[in-house]
Amino acid sequence: MLISMWKKLALVGLTATALVATAAEKPNVVIVATGGTIAGAGASTANSAVYQSAKVKVDQLIVAVPELTNVANVRGEQIFAIGSESFTNDRLLELGKRISALSKQADVDGIVITHGTDTLEETAYFLNLTVHTDKPIVVVGSMRPSTAMSADGVLNLYDAVVVAGSPDAKGKGVLVTMNDQIDSGRDITKAVNIKTSAFSSQWGPLGMVVEGKNYWFRAPVKRHTTQSEFDIDKINQLAPVEIVYAYGNVPPTLYEAAAAGGAKAIIHAGVGNGGMGKWLVPTLQNIRQQGVQIIRAARVPNGIVIRNADQPDDKYDWVVAHDLNPQKARILASIALTQTNSSQELQRIFWEY
Repeated sequence: MLISMWKKLALVGLTATALVATAAEKPNVVIVATGGTIAGAGASTANSAVYQSAKVKVDQLIVAVPELTNVANVRGEQIFAIGSESFTNDRLLELGKRISALSKQADVDGIVITHGTDTLEETAYFLNLTVHTDKPIVVVGSMRPSTAMSADGVLNLYDAVVVAGSPDAKGKGVLVTMNDQIDSGRDITKAVNIKTSAFSSQWGPLGMVVEGKNYWFRAPVKRHTTQSEFDIDKINQLAPVEIVYAYGNVPPTLYEAAAAGGAKAIIHAGVGNGGMGKWLVPTLQNIRQQGVQIIRAARVPNGIVIRNADQPDDKYDWVVAHDLNPQKARILASIALTQTNSSQELQRIFWEY
């Protein structure tokens, strides 16, 4: 009987040792929660578009996806509980500094950020520009709350943890996993507001996640993370940058108000190739002479703004946003203007990032 008991104890010990060994072999992934639809709840399972965001805490999100323990050692942090429309510059800075600190920890292999979809692309690009690490950082959200039929958040979160824990995701910048795709945080944008296929990039996804396995097809070539000249640990305030959306009868007063309000740069979300009505040109020339940067972007979802094609940018000392949409151009300008107010330097930055 004594021998039998020792055999049982030995088996328990071996099992415990095996569990410890298995845990040690898994990557360590931290999920930093900010709120959004992925943490939302509707009144019924039929509510997929009407619901309250940021109702479910990070620990509940993790428990709701038990399969996460198969792919990583996961722990959570709740930094905010907000809808992403409430992301201010100050919150971007707070989040960026926390992500930077986590990335420096030896016991962290990857980081997932749960986020509302409305401004997810802006946060992803901000982190892509400012956090100096080659560890995978993955931003993830969902288009339907967890209480809805066919909720997409569970699989999106699982995919995000898979990517964040994968060595093959290192050095690719900040990533976004939505709807089975792996996209660059620089390129991705929200193009639809009620479908699970809401996010897309005109340059295509970097890869896909299928049943817990990554498949890669391309890599980002623009400067990011460890190659970036911007460092979140040294940035404590962002420059004020405003966007003015152009249309057929847009008045100059909107641009004048932005300049009077203290903007260091104005993103002109222009028609076509960042174009504008002739009546706007004198006002924007005058604003530029006051020291405010004028950056021509486009309101169309795809394409690039070509320098000197619609307006004589060299003559007016204006900058073009290249392929960045207005909201991402604002992010880059607000960071770049903390280091330079040279239009030539700003244009270089827009080419390189």
